[in-house]
Amino acid sequence: MGKTNMIFIDLDAKVNSSYHFLFVLGMGLLPDIQARCHQHKWAFQQDGAPVHTVRNTTDYLKKEKIDFIEPDMWPTNIPDLNRVDYAVWGNLQQAVYHGRKFNTVEEVKRAITTEWKKTFATFY
Repeated sequence: MGKTNMIFIDLDAKVNSSYHFLFVLGMGLLPDIQARCHQHKWAFQQDGAPVHTVRNTTDYLKKEKIDFIEPDMWPTNIPDLNRVDYAVWGNLQQAVYHGRKFNTVEEVKRAITTEWKKTFATFY
């Protein structure tokens, strides 16, 4: 199945539930997951961040018929269940910043995208 593409939040964005479910989920992450998973069964998992747990977001996921773990059912801060937070981001950060200095946000985005594709090609 693979991993999704990197999704970057606009620098001036106020990340509230509307922004989260319209842009991050609706126009980014969920279409990418659906394209990669095809006929495979999958469930969407989020952490306890407020934009993930508010009713607007959970209502959106239900409306779109996305199988997801309800906020009150997900155990937080458990490394075995949260590989992205505990393994991927730390390794990605090391790969991106190792021996590099950046002058612009665009340079950082390019480095993140490159390392995500290169270093983590077989992570999942």
